[in-house]
Amino acid sequence: MLPVSARLTSPQEFARTTKSGLRVTSEHFVGYLYIDPSSNDSVRAGLIIGKSVGGSVQRHRVSRQIRHSLAPLLKDFPQGSLVVIRGLKQNSGFSVQEEINEISTRLISKAVKRMAGA
Repeated sequence: MLPVSARLTSPQEFARTTKSGLRVTSEHFVGYLYIDPSSNDSVRAGLIIGKSVGGSVQRHRVSRQIRHSLAPLLKDFPQGSLVVIRGLKQNSGFSVQEEINEISTRLISKAVKRMAGA
């Protein structure tokens, strides 16, 4: 579970992350990363799970799986990072944890490349 201090809550933060941040996609998820270089805040994450994922029970199940997979990975992101995971249409037979690990790794490597080039 994500602690309260590690959660994105304001619509402005979600908008900033999804519109101005880095983006990577997988088959079932889209990951966004926005790094505020002037911020020393801890990493915060949020989820966007729409009705295309499924009914209420399915959406909450996927949300729990994402939070469980994402919580230990937050320490790997740079300070001041805002992370958003958007759920896409789901089908059975895939590993949420593997896809979240892949997305976070790709986001971090993309951010490192961008910071090295700047």
